[in-house]
Amino acid sequence: PAVPIRLAHAADAAGLARCVSDAFGHYIARLGRPPRPMLADFHELIRAEQAWVAIDGDVIAGALVLDPQHEDGFYVDTVAVSPSHQGTGLGRALLQFAEDMATRTGHASIHLVTNAKMTENQRLYPYLGYVETGRGITEGYDRVFYRKTLAAG
Repeated sequence: PAVPIRLAHAADAAGLARCVSDAFGHYIARLGRPPRPMLADFHELIRAEQAWVAIDGDVIAGALVLDPQHEDGFYVDTVAVSPSHQGTGLGRALLQFAEDMATRTGHASIHLVTNAKMTENQRLYPYLGYVETGRGITEGYDRVFYRKTLAAG
């Protein structure tokens, strides 16, 4: 999709939180509590230059939280697409953006995690080339860990 992706600005914090909440809110009933991305401090993530937004007009249509210094390597913490933009390829574009950034910064792989009850993601990530590397409980959430080897840049 032709939706530009840029580093989030301080003024984006509320819209970023809304996008993530809208994207993940339907999982609350399934998980019995809010998914971890909904609990993030978006002001802090913006200050740390870890939050990115996809802007469609004046609306934050997608969000990406990246941690290039994570203990596992280049880590995609959150990929969120507002319900009005789901099914447009924006989620894949956000992941491609993250993969391109990881490659540009010298990382040979990229990592992400999903909740074990988010079965939709467990079909999507392998389709996109991610390989399951393990399962476990972190922060009280039942997690599935993924890694994707990246082509040398």
